[in-house]
Amino acid sequence: MLRKTGPAPQTPESTLSPDTAELWKAIQSGPTGDPFFDVRPENLARYAPGDIIESRDITWPAVPMVLTSVLTPFQRAILMKFRSTNSAGEPSVGTATLLLPFTQWTGPGDRPVLLNATPINALNRRCTPGYLLSHGYSLDGVNGNDFVPSPSMWAAIQNYAVVIPDHEGPMMAYAEPTVAGHLMLDTVRAVRKLMPDQFGESRFGMTGYSGGAIATYGAAMLTDEYAPELAPYLAGAAMGGLASDYRAFANTFDGTYASGLLLSVTLATAREHPEILEHMNHLAQWAATSPIKEVCSSTTSTLGVFGIPFEALANMHDPLHTEFAEMMFRRLSLKGKKAGMPIYIYNGIHDPWMPAANAEKLYEEQCALGVSATVSIVGGEHLLGYLDGYLGSTHWLGERLSGDPVPHNCK
Repeated sequence: MLRKTGPAPQTPESTLSPDTAELWKAIQSGPTGDPFFDVRPENLARYAPGDIIESRDITWPAVPMVLTSVLTPFQRAILMKFRSTNSAGEPSVGTATLLLPFTQWTGPGDRPVLLNATPINALNRRCTPGYLLSHGYSLDGVNGNDFVPSPSMWAAIQNYAVVIPDHEGPMMAYAEPTVAGHLMLDTVRAVRKLMPDQFGESRFGMTGYSGGAIATYGAAMLTDEYAPELAPYLAGAAMGGLASDYRAFANTFDGTYASGLLLSVTLATAREHPEILEHMNHLAQWAATSPIKEVCSSTTSTLGVFGIPFEALANMHDPLHTEFAEMMFRRLSLKGKKAGMPIYIYNGIHDPWMPAANAEKLYEEQCALGVSATVSIVGGEHLLGYLDGYLGSTHWLGERLSGDPVPHNCK
């Protein structure tokens, strides 16, 4: 049962001007209408990260929806709500969906678990996998955003359990790596606490591509400082098409036909870092409080169809090359942190948005830090890079979840 509840926390008035504080409230995604997602405990700080706040059986409609959308059969679906931590280190809430296979596990040890960080890429709280799986198909066409073939399909064939985290967090902070990383790690904690008899000693693997890769990358880089007790259970993380350098990401997307993605990320990031709002001009403030704040993944990219430059929405000249921008890039960067588990990095060789050189740079950085890392540069651009990298990434994950020795591919 849910303990005493209350509204979501308000931004600290002492850190923002009254106008900025009001603007911050206005850019949030509206309530879903489901208390499971809309309400949080008033005594949230009393929970430890990963503690279960409540859970709900959503076998119907989740199992039929997963079956028809990614051709993956499961026996049962459980929606979990648990304590997590935001980017400022304050108590927050996370949600994730646990999918259990039909067949009894007969392999060694406890059943392995795969966290599939789907590319949510949304600003609307009704666009998370957890909300969609617990409410079924929507007449407005918002019905999830997973790749096909899905890692969930591969995991089901292996008879693994699958968890799909709502890794953007309760404020839909799309692409905020600390929020996403914390939520992924707290998802592992939550599964182990919800069903300790089944998953208390399980190996956990993680995978994500594009928007989902940010969550997987965040979890790997934050393990040692945020969840060191999980290290023995974290078998590995596969990530592809990853944006790990936000400075390069911003400058690559700015003013192009894909600038809508950059603008969406900026709005989402401002939900966790409201000082960004102080550098928006009136046009940007209007856009941030308009229906744009409720877009889902299918519409974020269309926002930039006219190639909107970042400067058109800022109250300063050349906003991506200011001291404030540099401060934000440093704050969002996880560069220099050591992954707390083996990692597999893959990237399309012709990806114009997430260059293969960045994947190779991350691989070299992690190797230098002593991480067991593998890099695979595959054919294609961003979408074909996923397809070309699918077999390699799932094969690597299968070896990690089976307990095979980790290959030492660092040069």
